[in-house]
Amino acid sequence: MLNINKQAENGKLVIALEGRLDTTTSPVLEVELKSSLDGVTELIMDFEKLEYISSAGLRVLLSAQKTMNNQGSMKVIHVNETIMEIFEVTGFSDILTVE
Repeated sequence: MLNINKQAENGKLVIALEGRLDTTTSPVLEVELKSSLDGVTELIMDFEKLEYISSAGLRVLLSAQKTMNNQGSMKVIHVNETIMEIFEVTGFSDILTVE
């Protein structure tokens, strides 16, 4: 299960994820991002309560990063050790801005 909390303000969008970002829940986030990124210049993905990310979740992040490369910036914050390890093994730590 995945909960998505959005806060938008002045071109800045914060998306806080809670739960698991996997094959089942990734399409939900993908639809949410596609409908939310118009006019956004700063995207912040808050992973404080995200427990797990699968390759399907990584694909959605990559897609969001590509979109934001064209219209602003994206960063991922509050990444736990497990997810950071996945980012490092897959090379995503080089693609994404992780704080």
